[in-house]
Amino acid sequence: MPSSQLDARARRLLRTLIAQYLADGEPVGSRTLSRSSGLDVSPATIRNIMADLEEAGLVASPHTSAGRVPTPRGLRLFVDSLIELQPLPLEEMARLRLELPPGPTTTRDLLGNVSTLLSAMTRFAGVVTVPRQVDFPLRHIDFVPLPDARVLVILVFSDNQVQNRIVQLAKPLDGRELELAANYLNSQFAGLRLDDIRGHLLRELREASSELNQLLASAVELAAASFAPPTESDDVLVSGQTNLMGYSELANLERLRELFEAFQKKNELLQLMEVCAKAPGVRLFIGEESGFAALDGCSVVTASYGAQGRVLGAVGVIGPTRMAYERVIPVVQATAGLLSDALNRAATTL
Repeated sequence: MPSSQLDARARRLLRTLIAQYLADGEPVGSRTLSRSSGLDVSPATIRNIMADLEEAGLVASPHTSAGRVPTPRGLRLFVDSLIELQPLPLEEMARLRLELPPGPTTTRDLLGNVSTLLSAMTRFAGVVTVPRQVDFPLRHIDFVPLPDARVLVILVFSDNQVQNRIVQLAKPLDGRELELAANYLNSQFAGLRLDDIRGHLLRELREASSELNQLLASAVELAAASFAPPTESDDVLVSGQTNLMGYSELANLERLRELFEAFQKKNELLQLMEVCAKAPGVRLFIGEESGFAALDGCSVVTASYGAQGRVLGAVGVIGPTRMAYERVIPVVQATAGLLSDALNRAATTL
């Protein structure tokens, strides 16, 4: 039911009920609503409105005559049209900036810090997807000769991550040839991503002719092996899973086991976070909206992050559906923005 189909009194009561429930986790009775809503209506009128909201599937009575709690549908309506989001307070923004490392660090270390920070600020589980290394520009390449025509390739990326590969050549190259090849590749391809470099190399191989000098031929052969598509797998970092054990809504041991297994296996969580990364702004899944049974009873709040105009992944938190959305959403949004700023600063140092 869209908010426009509720009259002003029903919206006011629903907002009051949800705010009260999010604050203390207890079913909210008509008498409490009468005191808290500020509406000059009789208890009978409030009960009638509550009955209409229950019929619409926005609230439910967990026990007979025990008051009402919002349903996932009611929480969705609250978040979409009844909540009033405010920017993150300056002191919390200052904390975020202080906690994120300002100096050089690898992207994985930075993301680990972000995941831990989100968990600490929300008391939920913090999650962040790790982008593929090939999404970052190459800063530098170096070669070290090994026995049997093998070469150790050292790739340094713009996020300070170092990746080592061993390639097998048709014939050995000495240290001088490897140094010249590295100088050529660094001058031609530093600042490009591996996918772009492979495209350039394919064109050079197609255009190569008998006039191609030996240095360029060796460099192209070596680079073609060095920049082969990696076999790296996608990953997601999770921090603060044990925080969820403190919430009564998730206290069922079987529920916790399923949830922790999802964190450990990561497959379903990765799928969900990849969907979130493809959409700009904040994404929110309440209960079964995520499509994954392990996350029923949980809410997932995410925001995408990126650098140089490219989306690299998503950050977020997982907690019970009874969370302070008006605070959690700005925290996730601000963290994604600061992470993007940090990655953009790292990219400009290339």
